[in-house]
Amino acid sequence: MYLTPKTLRGTYPYRVTHTVHPRITSLRRLHFASFPTKMENLAACHLKYSVPKARMFIVFLTMMICTGGLFLLQNTFLKTSKSKDFYSFEVKDLKGRTVSLEKFRGKASLVVNVASYCEQTERNYKGLQGLHREFGTSHFNVLAFPCGQFGDTEPGSNRDIEAFAKEKYGVSFPIFSKIKIMGSEADPAFTFVTDSAKKAPKWNFWKYLINPQGQVVKFWKPEEPIENIKKDVVELVREIILKKKVEL
Repeated sequence: MYLTPKTLRGTYPYRVTHTVHPRITSLRRLHFASFPTKMENLAACHLKYSVPKARMFIVFLTMMICTGGLFLLQNTFLKTSKSKDFYSFEVKDLKGRTVSLEKFRGKASLVVNVASYCEQTERNYKGLQGLHREFGTSHFNVLAFPCGQFGDTEPGSNRDIEAFAKEKYGVSFPIFSKIKIMGSEADPAFTFVTDSAKKAPKWNFWKYLINPQGQVVKFWKPEEPIENIKKDVVELVREIILKKKVEL
């Protein structure tokens, strides 16, 4: 306790107040003056070590996001690649039942958009039935897809289409359910065919030759003679037969 005459006030009991020695006061001032500097150094030290950690975390997070993105892209690619051939699709038959085109894999297929009331109908139906009868179903199939998007050439129902083709032309090759081949409602299987050929039909009876692996190898316009198409069918069927002999 440091007492001065001013610390004694009044009479008994004496009231004593404590005063701090000037040296102690100066030491305290010195201590607190240095306190902010120490705190700044501490903050700087913390920042020095936290910045690299933050950068490492950002790099790690970026790598994780990129890896996840690549994984999703790979899955999407694999799923898409499974549908990269004609035979991987499903269609509907004339009775509305689902048919997997997988049953035609390993054979040649001639995909045709047909119509019942067209100037090309008689010549094409007769020619297609002739191909089907000549090559049978062991190595070759004509696959017909009725479509009513070209004028009023296919106005009937599936039942009408089937009755017309069988009764008038004796058609025995597969005819599937009536579809659309243009626009947002286009059938996926037929869309694959036209996209692969890079040529969409402009009228009825366009023909697309599909190989045993489900890829489009050639296409013809409706006015093309069946005899010209037959040459390519014969060549593809011969390749299929030779391959089977080698495998045996």
